[in-house]
Amino acid sequence: MQHTARKRFGQNFLQDTGVIRSIIAAINPQDDDIVVEIGPGLGALTQPLSGCLKHLSVIELDRDIIEYLKNQPFADKLSIYSGDVLKFDFAQICGIKKIVGNLPYNISTPLLFHLAQYANEISEMHFMLQKEVVERLCAEPNSKHYGRLSVALQYFFAMEQIITVPPTAFEPAPKVDSAVVRMVSQVGRIGTAVDFAHFSRLVTQSFAMRRKTIRNNLKGLADDDDLLSQGIDPASRAENIAPEQFVGLSNYLVGK
Repeated sequence: MQHTARKRFGQNFLQDTGVIRSIIAAINPQDDDIVVEIGPGLGALTQPLSGCLKHLSVIELDRDIIEYLKNQPFADKLSIYSGDVLKFDFAQICGIKKIVGNLPYNISTPLLFHLAQYANEISEMHFMLQKEVVERLCAEPNSKHYGRLSVALQYFFAMEQIITVPPTAFEPAPKVDSAVVRMVSQVGRIGTAVDFAHFSRLVTQSFAMRRKTIRNNLKGLADDDDLLSQGIDPASRAENIAPEQFVGLSNYLVGK
């Protein structure tokens, strides 16, 4: 199929067969797995996945690509959902799911937060993302990549960067390096927030000004005694605080 990648859909089609084989090996699809692919594109992952599975669900926005997929030899194994994945209700696909995809980089962060809402229905996810985003997802405290994204999504998932992918693996080639991340669902792995909305606000405010101390970022929300009660130095920055401590601080403040 001659298909011009559409910038508005964030399309960069994976074409490196070695990378494709590595991703499929990492996913390790089993015959009866419930697998959902986001953004199948021209089928780089869809075709080998369909060869390993009884059935595969795919979510695609581009109508031309949907028509292309409907005419592929593996089409009888597909359930094709047309629409915006940011509005997609993953609960309509029953069972514990594996979710995979070469995600559009322009919507990757909001999409990950959308998927976090379904973490209890997901076993694991494998995504191609901008390498910088993967580094932020997997980051640990006291590193330059550690931030709000790290803490908020590590609440739901254990993360691991598994493959680094150069721009030449795609057509057209993006302007950034890419990487594949494995996200294993482990809700509450850093503790359980008694009020998740409060926890989210606390994390967001803590990282609002990265160079400010946690004392200053949380002024009006937590005082020095509150911070010290959780083993947090008020003169430290948010990037020095472990995810578990954010959960503990949130629960302490809610309890007050």
